[in-house]
Amino acid sequence: MTTAPWRDPALPAAARVDDLLSRMTLEEKTAQLYGVWVGADTDGAGVAPHQHDMTTEWNWDELITRGLGQLTRPFGTAPVDPATGARSLAAAQRRISEAGRFGIPALAHEECLAGFTAWQATAYPVPLAWGATFDPALIEEMARHIGRDLRSVGVHQGLAPVLDVVRDLRWGRVEETIGEDPYLVGTVGAAYVRGLESTGVVATLKHFAGYAASAGARNLAPVRAGVREFADITLPPFEMALREGGARSVMAAYNETDGVPASADAHLLTELLRDEWGFTGTVVSDYFGVAFLQSLHRVAGTPAEAAHAALAAGIDVELPSLNCYGDPLTEAVRAGEVPEELIDRAARRVLIQKCELGLLDEDWRPEPGEHIDLDSAANRALARRIAEESVVLLDNPDGLLPLAPDTRIAVVGPRAADPLAMLGCYSFPSHVGTHHPDKPMGIAIPTVIEALRGELPDAKVTFAEGCGVSDPDTSGFEEAVARAAEADVCVAVLGDQAGLFGRGTSGEGCDAADLRLPGAQSELLDALVATGVPVVLVLLTGRPYALGRWHGRLAAVVQAFFPGEEGGPAVAGVLSGRVTPSGRLPVSVPRDPGGQPWTYLQPPLGLAGEVSNLDPTPLYPFGHGRSYTTFEWTDFDGAEETEIGTDGSYDIGVNVTNTGDREAAEVVQLYLHDPVATVTRPDVRLIGYQRVHLAPGESARVAFRFHTDLSAFTDRTGRRVVEPGALELRLAASSTDTRHTSRLTLTGPRRELPTTRRLRCETEVTPGG
Repeated sequence: MTTAPWRDPALPAAARVDDLLSRMTLEEKTAQLYGVWVGADTDGAGVAPHQHDMTTEWNWDELITRGLGQLTRPFGTAPVDPATGARSLAAAQRRISEAGRFGIPALAHEECLAGFTAWQATAYPVPLAWGATFDPALIEEMARHIGRDLRSVGVHQGLAPVLDVVRDLRWGRVEETIGEDPYLVGTVGAAYVRGLESTGVVATLKHFAGYAASAGARNLAPVRAGVREFADITLPPFEMALREGGARSVMAAYNETDGVPASADAHLLTELLRDEWGFTGTVVSDYFGVAFLQSLHRVAGTPAEAAHAALAAGIDVELPSLNCYGDPLTEAVRAGEVPEELIDRAARRVLIQKCELGLLDEDWRPEPGEHIDLDSAANRALARRIAEESVVLLDNPDGLLPLAPDTRIAVVGPRAADPLAMLGCYSFPSHVGTHHPDKPMGIAIPTVIEALRGELPDAKVTFAEGCGVSDPDTSGFEEAVARAAEADVCVAVLGDQAGLFGRGTSGEGCDAADLRLPGAQSELLDALVATGVPVVLVLLTGRPYALGRWHGRLAAVVQAFFPGEEGGPAVAGVLSGRVTPSGRLPVSVPRDPGGQPWTYLQPPLGLAGEVSNLDPTPLYPFGHGRSYTTFEWTDFDGAEETEIGTDGSYDIGVNVTNTGDREAAEVVQLYLHDPVATVTRPDVRLIGYQRVHLAPGESARVAFRFHTDLSAFTDRTGRRVVEPGALELRLAASSTDTRHTSRLTLTGPRRELPTTRRLRCETEVTPGG
């Protein structure tokens, strides 16, 4: 085999793989299409849905004689020392290659949603916090760090980023999303993909597509999105991450849309993804997603039928194990029930990707180092910076923040002294560590109260938990109120506990009935406010909660979305004034628990009106965030009225000056308003933004080049078009805080856009203004 053409690195990958496929048996080809989850539990104590009844027994030594496509989560299943795990993975890869005729190793994948989900690896802020930074370059840098860590231990593929656009804030996986706007999700998500792919790690876009639009905000519930919602809100982030980020893998979603499961949807996975968008990588199933076609969706009667449906639709790899693509599939092919051409199509894609990763070369075996540090000082510094940029100051009406350095502070609440308060459900300590209570957490995670005492050493800081996160017990209220009454200010640290499938208040399968704070936390906050002592509310959550009940009664409100291992110092830095807050809301904050379960992207009938007593207007809108300094926007250069063609562009800009006495960042946002169209349109939607950091007194000019492609939408025939007529460009500090407006009239013919349309607004920052 050493002289066969498929071993020749000078040949194109396609030619090498074609030669290899011609030599493989049916069993060897199908072996490339499934993964094996070594160490997965079969007793119900696993980390994935239905893991206990979907994990099958198999003989490892016999199985690997056929070859193996994927190794599932060698680091993310149980606590393992990184260097030991890397050596173990290398040994497993040697066994796989030695057992098969062709010596091809498996492709190892791991979760990396908020950092490498492994013991002792850096736990970065969750994606919702990425969105709050409005800083794609910073997220790209984080992804490079994550990719280098994955490569250092022998992992080839990362299951991230999540590009679902939030449609209902009650959904448990809001924390895993970047926000409620497709442009923000697309630009930040594409940056993550660029960073991960730059290290050679395959980025996997998920969940394709529609998963976040589930009915009633229930996990895995049916999706009833219309054609235009799907085309204009759900799909654009995936298209941007493929075209601009270069992602080489896509994960099919669990959901069904209008009766068709995504895992069996050839229109979605083949006609759109490959034929229209030109994607050439691999499509993998979400865990057990192929088997779910039989057990949950009931569109297949047997594992073989499920395999046939998924393969025909375009799923190349079954993860995490071999329920359907193993023996049931090979038997169906031999019985003439499944065309072998489908096996060849998927195996070719998988092997081309392995070839591009160097796994078909004879020298593929990397040797891991003796010591591997997955939580380096550089990682922690980056995690701190992201956390600091992501903290959102929602309100500070009387300027109580920053706190005085020598004040008496009562810190109260169930999130103040718990390290897990900083982490989302896909961090290793929350995702896996809770199943191993005998093991240390593996990384240092300062709590809010520890960090606050460090930030304000001259302050007198007391603490009372008050209540738990989700239980109704109020027996701790008395002590909490007493501590608050003795203080000059009370810092109430409330929020979520991340978990899986009902084991938390936020996370996969932890959907909320409404947007009240969990457990007795609302009542605790009422009791603290009733003392008359100024209360600063600090929220550590995976979703926003309704805060209208306390509007005007709180001294300040600080929102942090699971800010990671350095989140405690970041929040404390904002409270002390060491950090000037610069985060902006990637999701709206509702006023009432049931009055605003949707997002800001609403057409006129979705806005407040006289036809309903429910007012969906958010308390704090998308894009909102306050600062400890002030900014002046001057010298706007957009025309009040102008005409451009339906294929034209238009420049708009403003000078931004930091008029305060602190270094700080402003986020200039560009929104589009379409007054009249042939289908209803969102009242406003984000089409551009720029974060700009300024020293006191410093100015910069922020300019946007709007192209009419950005005004396009899906019309009644399903085509994406630019229509002639009036438009407004709004430079704004949030979706409701418009500073300058330019009115355009598009002239010329109605224009249908090609797939290669422009996806983003060009931005330029010129120092000095």
